[in-house]
Amino acid sequence: MKLYYTPGACSLSPHIALREAGLPFTLHKVDLAKKTVETGEDYNSVNDKGYVPALVLDSGEKLTEGPAIVQYIADQKPSAGIAPAPGTLERYRLQEWLNFITSELHKPMGSMFNPAQTAEWKEAVKVNLAKRLDWLVKQLDGKAHLMGDKFSVADGYLFTVLGWAKHVNFDLGKWPSLQQYMSRVGSRPKVVEALKAEGLMS
Repeated sequence: MKLYYTPGACSLSPHIALREAGLPFTLHKVDLAKKTVETGEDYNSVNDKGYVPALVLDSGEKLTEGPAIVQYIADQKPSAGIAPAPGTLERYRLQEWLNFITSELHKPMGSMFNPAQTAEWKEAVKVNLAKRLDWLVKQLDGKAHLMGDKFSVADGYLFTVLGWAKHVNFDLGKWPSLQQYMSRVGSRPKVVEALKAEGLMS
């Protein structure tokens, strides 16, 4: 499989999932500004949506959209235990988390990277995000991970999105339990591998 990624972008989530699952893959770095792959390939020919991630399967089929990709990855190696079995209530709980992260955290957090957005608009986004994080910490209370004691692909996604906070001047200091969660997920060996491979840590 080939994972098309941009360092630190939402493609970090499936990158983490691939390493946690122990699946073979190659990384292909994308310059989103130029829409080119490091090989010189036109990225729009890979994913005409123009953004990462994209996962190209050995069959040549392509998958886009992080929440779909991470579930596909998890299902290729059920023994890795990074997603509950399809059809179970727990699997729908995972989908519930993935949808919450993508709509309520990823989109607003990511939008603050846009230099065209006004300071007032960004402040309004931060107020809304704070409400979501207030709710999130209550759900995490007494749990190591979103689904309980076990790490899942939802944790890789949440770790990725919350990692953007420092880049958009959104202080997570109000939520010490979230900072502890980030440290816990960030110290996982496969997460460290992914971060190093993307040049995000030495």
